[in-house]
Amino acid sequence: MKQVELYGRVRYAVKIQGMSRREAARLFGIDRRTVDKMLAFSTPPGYRRKKAPNRPKLDPFVGIIDQILEDDTKRLKKQRHTSKRIFERLRDEYGFAGGITIVKDYVFAARQRQREMYVPLSHSPGHAQADFGEADAVIGGIQCRAHYFVMSLPHSDACFVCAYPAATTEAWLDGHNRAFSFFGGIPKSILYDNDKVLVARILPDGTRQRTRAFSGLQSHYLFEDRYGRPAKGNDKGNVEGIVGFARRNFMVPVPQFESWDAFNAHLEEQCRKRQRDVLRGERESIGARLVRDQDVLADLPPVLFDACDRQATRVSSLSLVRYRNNDYSVPVAFGHQDVWVRSYVHEVIIGCASEEIARHPRSYDREDLIFNPIHYLPLLEKKVGALDQAAPLVGWDLPDVFVTLRRLLEARMGKPGKREYVQVLRLLEIFDLNDLHGAIRDALRLSAISFDAVKHLLLCRIERRPPKLNLDIYPYLPRAQVATTSAASYMNLLHGAKRTDSSDKEVMGGAL
Repeated sequence: MKQVELYGRVRYAVKIQGMSRREAARLFGIDRRTVDKMLAFSTPPGYRRKKAPNRPKLDPFVGIIDQILEDDTKRLKKQRHTSKRIFERLRDEYGFAGGITIVKDYVFAARQRQREMYVPLSHSPGHAQADFGEADAVIGGIQCRAHYFVMSLPHSDACFVCAYPAATTEAWLDGHNRAFSFFGGIPKSILYDNDKVLVARILPDGTRQRTRAFSGLQSHYLFEDRYGRPAKGNDKGNVEGIVGFARRNFMVPVPQFESWDAFNAHLEEQCRKRQRDVLRGERESIGARLVRDQDVLADLPPVLFDACDRQATRVSSLSLVRYRNNDYSVPVAFGHQDVWVRSYVHEVIIGCASEEIARHPRSYDREDLIFNPIHYLPLLEKKVGALDQAAPLVGWDLPDVFVTLRRLLEARMGKPGKREYVQVLRLLEIFDLNDLHGAIRDALRLSAISFDAVKHLLLCRIERRPPKLNLDIYPYLPRAQVATTSAASYMNLLHGAKRTDSSDKEVMGGAL
């Protein structure tokens, strides 16, 4: 292709200096037709194909390739045809005699034509998008996979990010509570994907049947819910972009915090700092544009939504309630009864009728057993033989004085001593561990090794009054005999002392 400089020289010679085309071709050493082209174009136009190239070997099979590519759009992405596989099928099934290169070139061009195009969008104030992302984090010294909730306001590009151990129902609900509080109001509408926590079913007409928990959230805050097309993340591209932004900027290097609350405080601070940024194509900062969003947000209700997952279940014969593949203990008095479970992000509450009967830290393991030893003490009082093998008591971190008390009770009373020890433990059903610890220390100091003595000393400690232990009830206590003093006894004591002195003198005189 001729250089642009030559184009300029030829055009100048012919059009300005009046040189003939024949003379210009001779002077510059180019073809006459090239001079004509240079006069028609100010710069080299490049190679222009007048008609599509002939592909005698491939053209009869183009329809087959197009049909294969069209069918692939309805199949799993990882199970679609490669160019090599299409070539092999054409060769083996249809008798294609050409090479693989022309097949690869055609497939590449066809797939480029299939790629989706997008329309730039403009977002009015007061609307939001929400999604979840994943990133690694170290919480309390343990590396785990953090699932972080993101809500964005596309008009201002303001965002809120909050991390959870799992993207569960209660995490979605709690994320909305925190985001609404962070933004200071409720958006007019929120755009979601079709997460199973939110959408129970997609009906044939395209409408979504919401889950019970999400329906309650929407009824409480009264916002419009909108949904993207299944498997089309670009429908909510603003929040999708912020999910990646938060991972790259808020969580690199891998965040390390003592607790989830500390981690979320850090994420909230990062979201506030980001509001000072001015994004490409904008003249105002995120915070300045956020004001327009906040002007149209609805007011928050007096109380936040109760962000929990609710289920009904039944207590097993082991006094356990199963929730999300984990078992939580309840008092044995509620065995085989119907109960309800309210699960929060970090806590599980179990109740029967209108009464709360158990409260546990939430476990995100699988097939985990979460015991409260106190729940099983009434049963162990009856089945005291199971005391040493009771799984709920394994790992129960009690002060050393409890072990000492049990050893002394069993040494003095045998098997009934075990039962009295369980009775002492049952005091924890009502009283604080620190108070019971102090009462046992007092009992050991006084050698009052008994459930009744420990209970009496515990009540005296709480009521701040001196103990009054009845020695007839506790015959093993050391006993002191105190008689009334009389003058005769004093005189006898004096006479006894004089006789002792005389005897000592006689002994000493004999020795001398």
